[in-house]
Amino acid sequence: MKFQVEARKRILQGSGASRRLRRQKRVPAIVYGGAAGPQLIDIDHNEILLNLGKEAFHASVLTLNIDGVAESVVLRDSQRHPWKPLILHCDFQRVDAKTRMHTKVPLHYTGQEESDAVKVDHCLVNHVLTELDIACLPANL
Repeated sequence: MKFQVEARKRILQGSGASRRLRRQKRVPAIVYGGAAGPQLIDIDHNEILLNLGKEAFHASVLTLNIDGVAESVVLRDSQRHPWKPLILHCDFQRVDAKTRMHTKVPLHYTGQEESDAVKVDHCLVNHVLTELDIACLPANL
């Protein structure tokens, strides 16, 4: 699944500028890594809120369109309000197609309901691992 996020550059930084952006339903964010250096951006709140609800968004390479220029990034962090459905800030990291990257990928277990141990013997299935830390090229995620 390919995700595309529209963003625009921002010049002003600091808590006052971030507050003004949040009032306009925009989320302050940063893109870092690579040779270009860190870049301040802002993204639409509703778009990022809907995408953050999808698990694949957290574990895949995203296309970030910054004022019409596309960059490949991964989501590294997002900050949420403690009790409101608000996204406060996001961090994105640029990825290079030829450089290995480390990331965590969630695991999903299937078939426990069909297992004879669960059906007949009434055993409980305990999942010890819920995610894996992997190192691979971005195309292999």
